[in-house]
Amino acid sequence: MAKATVLFLVLAAAAAMATIAAAASPSSVPVGKSRFFLLQHGADPYYRPLPSMYDCTKKSAAVCLAAGSPGRTCCGGQCVDTTTSGDNCGGCNKACKHGRTCCGGRCVDLLSDKDNCGSCFNQCSNKCTYGFCNYAE
Repeated sequence: MAKATVLFLVLAAAAAMATIAAAASPSSVPVGKSRFFLLQHGADPYYRPLPSMYDCTKKSAAVCLAAGSPGRTCCGGQCVDTTTSGDNCGGCNKACKHGRTCCGGRCVDLLSDKDNCGSCFNQCSNKCTYGFCNYAE
């Protein structure tokens, strides 16, 4: 039974690789350009973005208000939650700096913020140190 399962997996992998090789014909790759260079300029011929039902570029921004949407705000063509998104904290394109986390639409340092100690909305009565309330007092 185990040998049959392994044989099936090998055959399935070989079939998948043959399908990929047939889809990527040599004529679709530009001659004289490296894949690395193409990736740097966003022109990779093999890149296929995943479809998103919450893409608000071609649809109304009201799609972000639908049930199950990842967020209520349309930023850069995608629905995002501006209260938790590190790239869109409090509004579109307001990225949190390194070491900061978006909590309730504000970029905070979870290691020292008294109102967000260790995790968002964890309030300390006195002081937050290294993400712990009242550490080493």
